[in-house]
Amino acid sequence: MVKSVGVAILAAGEGKRMGLEVPKPLAPAMGRTLLDFVLDGIQSFSNELKLKNKIVAIVGHKKEMIEAYLQDFPAIMFAHQQKQLGTADALKSYFNSDESLKQTEYTLVICADTPLIRKEHLLTLINQMKKNAADAVVASFTENSNHSYGRIVRGPKGLKIIEAKDATSEIKKINEVNSGLYIFKTEYILKYLFNINSNNAANEFYLTDVFDFERNVEAVHFEDGYKFMGVNDLSQLEIVESYLRKEKCDQLKSHGVRFIDSTSVYIDWNCNIGTGSVIYPNVHIRNNCTIGSNVTIDVGNIIEKSCIKDGVSIKPYCHIDDAIIHKQASIGPYARLRPKADIGEKSKIGNFVEIKKAKLHNDVKISHLSYIGDAEIGENSNIGCGFITCNYDGANKHFTKIGKNCFIGSDSQAIAPIEIGDRCFVASGTTITKSMPDDSFAIARSKQTTKNGLASRFLK
Repeated sequence: MVKSVGVAILAAGEGKRMGLEVPKPLAPAMGRTLLDFVLDGIQSFSNELKLKNKIVAIVGHKKEMIEAYLQDFPAIMFAHQQKQLGTADALKSYFNSDESLKQTEYTLVICADTPLIRKEHLLTLINQMKKNAADAVVASFTENSNHSYGRIVRGPKGLKIIEAKDATSEIKKINEVNSGLYIFKTEYILKYLFNINSNNAANEFYLTDVFDFERNVEAVHFEDGYKFMGVNDLSQLEIVESYLRKEKCDQLKSHGVRFIDSTSVYIDWNCNIGTGSVIYPNVHIRNNCTIGSNVTIDVGNIIEKSCIKDGVSIKPYCHIDDAIIHKQASIGPYARLRPKADIGEKSKIGNFVEIKKAKLHNDVKISHLSYIGDAEIGENSNIGCGFITCNYDGANKHFTKIGKNCFIGSDSQAIAPIEIGDRCFVASGTTITKSMPDDSFAIARSKQTTKNGLASRFLK
């Protein structure tokens, strides 16, 4: 049984090639950061082994941003690498940050820019290490193309890891490479770490120097080498996100979500979708959305920060942002739901309708070309084409309330603040400036005048 594992997250790099204002560990990926995925893998690994890890983020470049981001993770400590002098120097900073780290049984070293590593990789490493009573293990994989990975040079007993800058042309032919993921017996790494020198092409302190032919060290080869891909520029970030998207869609498929073409769908990692839902191509679902069962999301929709209940139908090309849509409602096509839109059960929002900060009760119908803002509409009311809640007077927003079982005719306006009671009828072309009591009828339009035969003066 593993007693304790200290975790060193290498998060001090500048990431110059990324060209972002944030440090590389905080680069965005699938609605999260690269670092979030690494932390997930560590946490799952810890839960599997029922460990209480000591986790340390080794920071350097823009360390304040990383520390601020992780302030909601009180279990994570920090070590500061003063200068970027290599991975061994980073691990020295780790051990120097807290003496208790030297008392752990094992030390796991993982890079903050490897978001595809999962608990299965970590479990495989620790199990292989225990099985063979090894002092250190490194995850390796096969890479045949031109690359800058360190090569795994296996000997009769142990192995060496030769960095690309120091490799001879013969060693560069080796296609088993170093992933940068390690587990050490803490006693072992402390024995050699502080004696490493920087006599190499990069003038850095290589952590790989603790591997040697005469030592009890191993490489565990993984077939899914792409999982160890680090992110050093935006092209690699795009590639990693494509893998993450596929992983996310595969998870959803295993839970009964149907995709017409999952390669053209973009779903953030923290979004959830229920069984029986169908997602059409070119759909974007972002930022912690929750989507229920048996929901249909047709082509071209963008959905953000929203909650969509069971049985909802979203027709093509809608934009839904920070909204709630209740069971069996129908939205679109070409509708826009802005923040705090709350759509009741079985309600219908049609084409070119915009809803903002408005609560619609059950069975409300707004079929086309209307704007509802800062409002509440009672159940079973029908809103005609071209209705507008005139909620803004140039300085302040005002509220409109429409009761239940109302009929609002086409091309009408309600000048807020105003209240229309239950069972009211507003004739088409009416501008409502005064509140209406229950069961009332309102019409406000200019008188029509018809002049027989006069049309010829205007028609050419």
